[in-house]
Amino acid sequence: MNFFILMSIFVTVISGKSPRLKFVVHEPSRFHFNKPENYISMYHQEGSDTLYVGGQSIIYVLTFTDRGVRDLKIPAASDQTAIDTCKAKATPLEQIECDNFITVLQKVNDTFIVCGTNAGSPRCWMLVNDTVLTDVQGAGQITSASNISPPYPSQRSISLPADGSLYSAMSSVGGHSGSIRRTFGSQKLLKTENIWLQNPQFAGAAIIPSSEKYKEEIYFFFSEFNQTRVDEEPYKARIGRICTVDEGGMKSLLQESWTTFLKARVMCGAGNTQQQYNNLRQAVVLTAQDKRAGVMYGLFSNAWGKTVICAYSIEDIDQAFSTSKLKGYSSPFVGGRPGLCAPRNPSAAENQNIKNLGVMRYHSEIEDVIRPVGVAPLDLPTDDQITHTVADIVLAVNDEHYSVLYLGTDQGKVLKVLHTSEEVFIISQYSLFHNEGPVLNMAIDSQKGHLYVGTAMEVQRLQLADCGRYGDTCRECILSRDPYCGWDKARRKCIAIPHGYNATTGTIIQNLDQSNSSVCGEAAALKQRRTSPREVLVQSNTSVFLPCPVRSFHATYRWEKDNRINYPCLFAGDFCVLGPLMNTPLKEGVFRCMATEDGFKVEIISFRLVNNGKLLSASFLSTMALSLLLAGATLWLH
Repeated sequence: MNFFILMSIFVTVISGKSPRLKFVVHEPSRFHFNKPENYISMYHQEGSDTLYVGGQSIIYVLTFTDRGVRDLKIPAASDQTAIDTCKAKATPLEQIECDNFITVLQKVNDTFIVCGTNAGSPRCWMLVNDTVLTDVQGAGQITSASNISPPYPSQRSISLPADGSLYSAMSSVGGHSGSIRRTFGSQKLLKTENIWLQNPQFAGAAIIPSSEKYKEEIYFFFSEFNQTRVDEEPYKARIGRICTVDEGGMKSLLQESWTTFLKARVMCGAGNTQQQYNNLRQAVVLTAQDKRAGVMYGLFSNAWGKTVICAYSIEDIDQAFSTSKLKGYSSPFVGGRPGLCAPRNPSAAENQNIKNLGVMRYHSEIEDVIRPVGVAPLDLPTDDQITHTVADIVLAVNDEHYSVLYLGTDQGKVLKVLHTSEEVFIISQYSLFHNEGPVLNMAIDSQKGHLYVGTAMEVQRLQLADCGRYGDTCRECILSRDPYCGWDKARRKCIAIPHGYNATTGTIIQNLDQSNSSVCGEAAALKQRRTSPREVLVQSNTSVFLPCPVRSFHATYRWEKDNRINYPCLFAGDFCVLGPLMNTPLKEGVFRCMATEDGFKVEIISFRLVNNGKLLSASFLSTMALSLLLAGATLWLH
């Protein structure tokens, strides 16, 4: 085959922070929207193959299989009166939000609650049998729909079911102050006081479990926005906390409000330097089932829109809320520390110490500042704008738990990241979508091992334990450092770790704490793999570029000629290219592309150049471009 390309020499450096592997995924488990859905909400129940997606005037009920996706569409249009009212007072630009955008999809016990913006007049329904929307009245006490769903989709809201109740956090917009409320269920419906929150923009919420039920808490993550002083950072990241057993205060004080609400400042940055990220955009929490321990991951941005991830110890946060001084309060506490979670007591409101309620009313912020584990943000690629994240906790064969982050980017890609006590390791990057666009939402199913990823155009399901992609050798499997996967020595295959795997009797090996494949025991026996050279006929007056597909982006690559002369690589995208330089004329001979990783050298591909003695016309040469090589290289190499 002839391979003639002319182009100026180029060099692209592969970053040390890059994903080790990159995959383009075209699985059948994908669903395409008929129209762009620029705001989507998701609900997924662990162990189910069904994903509920809320869009513009519609709910998509998507059932995923290995062969494709079955879909059911449930109409959810706005009231015409609400649409007319919305359009009458909206600017032409704002009128695109005068529709019913589904913002809340949550199950509370057996009640499936659906709420939407309803063209600026929020409304809630019950979803019955996955087919019919009915009024929510009569299903249990519920607050106003405007406390659960925002009037417009661009206003962020958070909903979280816990212990038979629904908790809702509404961001501030316009002249409306934000709030944290218990909005549905048999417990008393409570709210925050206006003085506790300053223009909050909510980023997430999580249940913090406890072996003692009355100590169960909910953390709310948000940023407060301050425009009053131009010389100060406008955003301050916060964690708010309430106890799930909270039933409000006395008739004279905090009767309809939380009596356990506290908030803390959260910092994300490099030590005490000016490089701080104060706008908390999203937060996810990983905890053990019955322990107040784990990790919180926060997605932050700075004034220039750069995004980073900071990790925090739940134990550190809990310690701060339990022991820190309260801002602006120095007197001794009467009858114990205010705001502690205590067992439910029907007569508590009558017996509560009014002074402690006063302390909670006017001193809701603690002095301690929550700082990240390792002081600085996680060491992730700086050129990726992260738009959404979910996390999973995985039990490895060494009986240790490891965190795995899935980071969606503004280019529609997903980074799979291992976070250990020592470092961050980017396992892989997935390019999932035909139409590039920001990842808007994700849902993770640890039980069934699936990740659901949605953009404005489509939703796709991805396997968490995608072990077959890593290769067919022990070394390739181990170097992936994927907690879901291990090398089965008996079957000689990279497999998913089975549920309930017994490490003492099993034959699966991993090495997650470092990039070292010595556990394979193949170092002495490993022989350098040889490929059969592909013959390339070369005209006398042409320049030749030889492509080598980059498999691992953590390996170093070079070219060898006739097993003696070494040539450097010129990186372009996912290829390491050998091209003509002043000191590297590509004469006849065998050229081999070599990759070195973990101390082992592997041959990726080889070419034999043969001069056929013919000349190529100058006009033809001038039309050739290196981009043609890279565009066709993948197909040609396969």
